[in-house]
Amino acid sequence: MSGLAATERFSNRVSDYARFRPDYPAALWSALAAGAELAAASVVADIGAGTGISCRPLLQAGHTVIAVEPNAAMRAVAAQDLAVWPAFRAQDGRADATGLAEASVDLWLAAQAFHWFDPEAARAEAQRILRGRKLAAIVWNLRRRGGTPFLDGYEALLLRHGTDYSSVAERYADPVALQRFFGGEHYRVQSFEHRQQLDLAALRGRLRSSSYTPPPEHPGHAAMLAALDDLHAAHACDGVVDFDYDSVLYLGEVR
Repeated sequence: MSGLAATERFSNRVSDYARFRPDYPAALWSALAAGAELAAASVVADIGAGTGISCRPLLQAGHTVIAVEPNAAMRAVAAQDLAVWPAFRAQDGRADATGLAEASVDLWLAAQAFHWFDPEAARAEAQRILRGRKLAAIVWNLRRRGGTPFLDGYEALLLRHGTDYSSVAERYADPVALQRFFGGEHYRVQSFEHRQQLDLAALRGRLRSSSYTPPPEHPGHAAMLAALDDLHAAHACDGVVDFDYDSVLYLGEVR
């Protein structure tokens, strides 16, 4: 993706993103804290932090968190929502140019963002700002693309109505990109089950939050929502559908 596409494509989706994107399971944060040997005083740079979903649990654990985010609208939401935490600050920057000082952070984190980065440029910048063991963590909520009638139908809906869905989906958890970033295969992978239960309004918001779906001004937007409404009606139980993920943590040294 071009730099513009990566940094601006969520600008008209910020509200839905903040409200309807999932958090991450507590077990993932526990595994990260143990594997990275995080101390209360540890400084975490959350690269591509978006609206700050991944910042909150780190702040709750007592860490200092710097949210590096190039999209002004998303960064503003994070700054507003997390202003109550003295150990938080938002920084205008990118994975390849964070604006952070050399050897100033203990953990480099990318949550739901690494697929937008140039791995080698991000690696060079991570090595510059990291200190100590030069640890990095990459986290994704990977939506299950099938396995239940609802999930099968949701995947089919994206393939039919999405704009550039296939090209974006192929970038998630790309092993070549991961190896280029870490400098080899010396990283550990852990996976955790996660789920959202969504009523129709939340399901619509979750769909709208994805950058590869047609926005309201697009001629295909109404047809997409109509198909989503039909999908929800066919598979909802007590008004909600199960939106399942594998939350995956990649943790290793940047060499």
